[in-house]
Amino acid sequence: MRWVVALVFLAVFGGSVPASAAEEPQPLCTVKDSRIGELSGLVSDGSRLYAINDGGTKIQVFVLGRDCKVQKVLTDRTDPFDVEDLARTPDGRLWLSDTGDNQKGRLTVALLEMSPQGKVTLHRLTYPDGQHDTEALIMDKAGTPYLITKDILGEAKVYRPSGPLASPGPTNLEKVGTVKIAETDTPGGPVGSFGSVLVTGGASTADGTVIALRTYTDAYLYAAPDGDVPAALQRTPVRVPLAGEKQGEAIAFDPDGTLLSGSEGVGEPIRAVRGAAALVPSASASADGKPASSASGGGTSDGGGVPILPAAGIAVAVVGLGWFGFTRLRRRRG
Repeated sequence: MRWVVALVFLAVFGGSVPASAAEEPQPLCTVKDSRIGELSGLVSDGSRLYAINDGGTKIQVFVLGRDCKVQKVLTDRTDPFDVEDLARTPDGRLWLSDTGDNQKGRLTVALLEMSPQGKVTLHRLTYPDGQHDTEALIMDKAGTPYLITKDILGEAKVYRPSGPLASPGPTNLEKVGTVKIAETDTPGGPVGSFGSVLVTGGASTADGTVIALRTYTDAYLYAAPDGDVPAALQRTPVRVPLAGEKQGEAIAFDPDGTLLSGSEGVGEPIRAVRGAAALVPSASASADGKPASSASGGGTSDGGGVPILPAAGIAVAVVGLGWFGFTRLRRRRG
């Protein structure tokens, strides 16, 4: 991974209180195959894992056993620009998010749809407001894709197609919201605490009722009881620290709600937080989109709008008040 850091000016007001999980991430297996040195996207069907590298010059989806050993590779000669994330819909289709744009120079981004038979369909997309570097893809339970940008100031933008996906397109995207990510003191990542505000991956549970975003250091789990992604991202999340991942970009859910995470680098583990989805109260949102009190799940509040789940060992605090800075991060792959 080649990083170019031009300049960082950082002023942080306020502090952060680290969250902790009753069960910290535990190694599931270790990725030892040198072909998966830049793990960026991950999904699970319960018995197998599907993994992609960052970037690349052709489509490659690695099918892994629960021991992280490669069982087969799904390939296509389509040459992507910068693949960043991976999703899977209930019909078995894999969706590769070719949305990386470190230099903010792409006229279009793309989703690459791979059928269970291995056929790849290209769907080009255009933003309504200029270029964005995007590393997170979430598919809702209806099969609508959502792109969440990687924003250096911790306010990620959320986009979805304005209509049915065309092939090859482009289909126009529409902005449907923002997500504010505050700094944490969870250790890990390639750029210290600065990486705790950068969204590097997304995932949803099999039934679409919990969605997750991750940064280099933490995962944020949101209740989506009705499958509405924009509404879910306005609710107060449960934060699950993913400490110690040197360049964490991959995140997924097992069908049973176990949260999986992984980092770039050969010899890095895929880790599991069992029962993570159950930590999220099955809350509903009020009409104005603000977080509502939990109807179940034992959630309480610390007065600042952040749920505390003592039975599950989660303590979450309101973090930070200000980020000011400028930097150029990441690299152009493939």
